[in-house]
Order: sequence, then C-alpha cells, then structure tokens
Amino acid sequence: MKYLVIAAGALAAFTAPAAAQPAAPGGERINQLIVYGDDPCPPSTDQEITVCARKSEGERFRIPEALRGNPNDPANDAWAVRASELQYVGRSGIGSCSTSGPGGMIGCFNDLVRQARAERATRDSVNWNRLIEEARQERLGRIDADAAAVEAEQADNRR
Repeated sequence: MKYLVIAAGALAAFTAPAAAQPAAPGGERINQLIVYGDDPCPPSTDQEITVCARKSEGERFRIPEALRGNPNDPANDAWAVRASELQYVGRSGIGSCSTSGPGGMIGCFNDLVRQARAERATRDSVNWNRLIEEARQERLGRIDADAAAVEAEQADNRR
C-alpha cells in the first residue's frame, strides 16, 4: 500500500507539465519551442511568452544534434573523469600544468580554455536567453505602443 501511494505521487508529478514551465522575472511563463520548416510559432499571450527556435524541415524526425555524436568520445566524459585524468598527466616544465619544474602552473589555464572550447563546440546551437529577451522586448514595445494609443485617445477626449 505504501508503494502504491509513492507511485501515485510520482505519476502526479509527471503529469503536471504546467508546473514545470519556468517563470520569468516579470511573473509570466516562458514557453520554449522548436518549430520545423514553415510551421507557425504559437503567439505569445499576456501570461506567457512563447519563444520559437526554427530548424529546417529535414531536422524534424532526426535524432537531436546533441545525441548524434559518439557517446564514447572523450569530450563527452564527465568533469570528474577529466579532472582525475589531469592529475596523472606526465608532462612537466613550463606550460605543462604540473607541480614540478619552474612555471608548471602556467599551462593549467590553457588546459581549462581548451576544455571549455571543446564543451562549447558540442552544446546546443540555440541561444534561448537571447530569443527570450528579444520576445520580451517585442512584447514590451507592443505594450508601450498600446499605452501611448490609450493616452492619446484620453487626451483627445478631454479636449
């Protein structure tokens, strides 16, 4: 009986998609979608900002780009694995990221930069933060234009 209650709670958590949507600083919800080809992007509402990333029609039924690569590629290793590998590198001297020799610590920054560039090359190509900000600015511009129209109408009514 106890397991049935836990399973029912877990099922309820998975069937509530509205609660999983992130809330923006302004209180509105943000709906992030990927649309393909000429499919329309649903319009934003007063309570929800809808941001769409458009991909070609040929991408519709393909495996996502992030999952297409080789899962055994060293670039896909967890950070803990890569950090432990750095401990056993046999190089020494200047620019080697080792504790032995003069200037051994100089190469550590170069290794971190190289790893960061490799991670950046494998991540998703959609910049969701930029798309959300553009949608927010477009929405605010619409609100400002509507407010200016209402103020102009009120000024005409007072005359």
